[in-house]
Amino acid sequence: MVRPAAWVVLVVLLVSPAPLAGAGPAPGTLTIGTNPPGTLFYALGSGIARVLTDYAGLRAAVQPYSGSSTFLPLLNVGELQLGVVNAVDVAMAYRGPDRLKVGGRNPFQPSPNIRLVVRGGPLYAVQWARRDSPFRTVADLRGRRVTGVYSAHLAVWYNTYGNLASCGLSWNDVQVVPVSTVGEGMRALVAGRADSAAYALGAADVQEADATIGLRALSICGDEQGQRRLREAVPGYYAVRLKAGRSAGVVEDVWVQAYDIYLLTHKDLDEETVYRVTRTLWEQNRRLWPLHSAFEEWATRRYVDPGVTVPYHPGAIRLYREKGAWTRSMEEAQARLLQEAAR
Repeated sequence: MVRPAAWVVLVVLLVSPAPLAGAGPAPGTLTIGTNPPGTLFYALGSGIARVLTDYAGLRAAVQPYSGSSTFLPLLNVGELQLGVVNAVDVAMAYRGPDRLKVGGRNPFQPSPNIRLVVRGGPLYAVQWARRDSPFRTVADLRGRRVTGVYSAHLAVWYNTYGNLASCGLSWNDVQVVPVSTVGEGMRALVAGRADSAAYALGAADVQEADATIGLRALSICGDEQGQRRLREAVPGYYAVRLKAGRSAGVVEDVWVQAYDIYLLTHKDLDEETVYRVTRTLWEQNRRLWPLHSAFEEWATRRYVDPGVTVPYHPGAIRLYREKGAWTRSMEEAQARLLQEAAR
């Protein structure tokens, strides 16, 4: 079972308070952009902030936004120092709409200045329904009310798009309930205004909703054809089988969509700072694990991978070379990615 992460948020706020809306961070603070409180990314950002504050000699604070589409432009121009973002959003923002479209669209502002610090663990983007509903799979949602639009949280539009696509469905096959953010989508499900909404496995909002109404994780179509449809719909997504009891709302074995979580920075953040961040997250890796069960999949062997969608920062590369993790294939991947930036 996923352990609640609410106490992590409280501790981090006490150690290094995140600025309130309209307020700037304290001077010298590394500000980490995340999704709103209650989301998995907020919990992960809070855990990272705590470890950096406690073990790197750096002040780190979480600044929540409505979604990655809101704060990626700030990270791109250096107004944010760090950000927790998924690999698919990063690919579209880094390459820009002229170079990459998914589902026929790319609404992200070009962000060629973002760089990777750590490739973390996977995010499981689950399609949820009420436990007392008749729905068991995403295929059952044909003609039903499904949250969509996500004007301030575009990643979740792609989550649902991919989930539907795995079963050969599209937005035209469901009744779209317009919402702006992932939290609003879950509230629509709890209130009975929607039959299904997407949300990350293990998020505090999911645990709260499960305690309130009882949730059921719907299975995507995980057969060979379904997995192919998912990969083709959103490059970077892949299917994973979860066992019953893995987390709140997973009441039976299900196939779910997964993709990687990144810790990002700006290309001009000084190399020494990024090196210290990367070294701390490598050498203090196990300090993250008790803060949220999702961190247990942030193994250091995952930090460096030639399949990433954005180039690494030189400060991170310096640490990975010292640890023997930076290989010839990584050099080749880095060179290719640097050529793919939006222009």
